[in-house]
Amino acid sequence: MPKQTFFHLPKDKQDTLIQSARKEFSRVPLHEASIANIIKDAGIPRGSFYQYFEDKEDLFYYLLSRLSQINYERFVSTLKTYDGDLFNTFIDSFQLMIKYLRNPEHQNLFKNAFLNMNYKMQNTLANNIYEEDQKKRYLDMVNLINISNLSIKDEQELHHVIKIINAVTFHNLVQMFVKDLSDEETFQNYISQLDLLKRGLYKVEHQ
Repeated sequence: MPKQTFFHLPKDKQDTLIQSARKEFSRVPLHEASIANIIKDAGIPRGSFYQYFEDKEDLFYYLLSRLSQINYERFVSTLKTYDGDLFNTFIDSFQLMIKYLRNPEHQNLFKNAFLNMNYKMQNTLANNIYEEDQKKRYLDMVNLINISNLSIKDEQELHHVIKIINAVTFHNLVQMFVKDLSDEETFQNYISQLDLLKRGLYKVEHQ
């Protein structure tokens, strides 16, 4: 996360630095990104950069967390719209994510992120809802879920269900970029996989 000195900056200066970072991380993946390019574009000295962020990774993950916040707020809003139906919420949110990722303003940034995906990136994009400092937010979201139509025993199983669907979601977003799939192909693959989860994988007579 940024240092407090960053948050003390006027908003226009914060936005300038973030926009310069977005431009650089859209140009190349994180490991190839250059702080020199970011500070040149933002018009700040290198020393000032380190007063705001520890390193380029710190800035990159802050940028992802800002963008993931938008996705989280949409997810919660959609969950309310569907009266807590978890699967319909994920499906609707997935369609919105495809449109969001295809937006020219975001496409290269997310393409670089998804093509170089690791656990930390995925966790950041998932808004860290399983991390200790996000427990309240996670519980607030869980309380909106209608569990009456889910075959689960308790909240722990619900937690596992959410993690499984999140994993399927991110896998399909990664595949969209790795295999250069169309929006329709990406969505149909996702629907098929969620349908398998909804139906279960074991025939009733074998359970």
